[in-house]
Amino acid sequence: MTMTYHTPYTVELQCHPTTRAQSVRGVEARVAWGHGRALVLTFALEGDLTQLRIPVPQPSRRTDGLWQHTCFEAFIRHKGEPAYYEFNFSPSGEWAAYAFRCYRDGMPLPQDLDPCIAVRSTGERLELDAIIRLDCLPPGQPYTRLQLALSTVIEDKQSRLSYWALTHPPDRPDFHHLDAFALELERPDTDPMSEATEERKQ
Repeated sequence: MTMTYHTPYTVELQCHPTTRAQSVRGVEARVAWGHGRALVLTFALEGDLTQLRIPVPQPSRRTDGLWQHTCFEAFIRHKGEPAYYEFNFSPSGEWAAYAFRCYRDGMPLPQDLDPCIAVRSTGERLELDAIIRLDCLPPGQPYTRLQLALSTVIEDKQSRLSYWALTHPPDRPDFHHLDAFALELERPDTDPMSEATEERKQ
């Protein structure tokens, strides 16, 4: 079932039943609209980080294949449209972004995305912030909502991967599946009240 939220909000991700993550207690994702109508995502992983493979810091850059290791992901589509967008954020600071015309038929987004990744690690909690500018996505029809699928891949020291999402389709893990787009979000540029609020701030 699709759920509609007013930002900010926090949701719990669920581990796919065919994968196991004994060293992970849970994964949360927080969504909010930030300054300049940017979508601000915060992922929080709690568990025994010493038993997990966390990518080490690297220069911020586009890198493919991040989903093969510990990685936080967001999929975004305009409601009712087959096209969607995938964003991968690694704790290393590396990132990737893709545009899909339809299910798994895609190509990289432009290089100038600059998602502004920030990572914090304290004790048994790893947090990652990522900012997606709204102008990175083509405008939707007036008052069209965004649908989001939020997910995480976690690798342990034995190179085993566990797959986390708000909802999972039947059978194998598949973050691209239509059922995974379970969150609906009003775009601030299609909400007259948001326009008025933004004008008052200026």
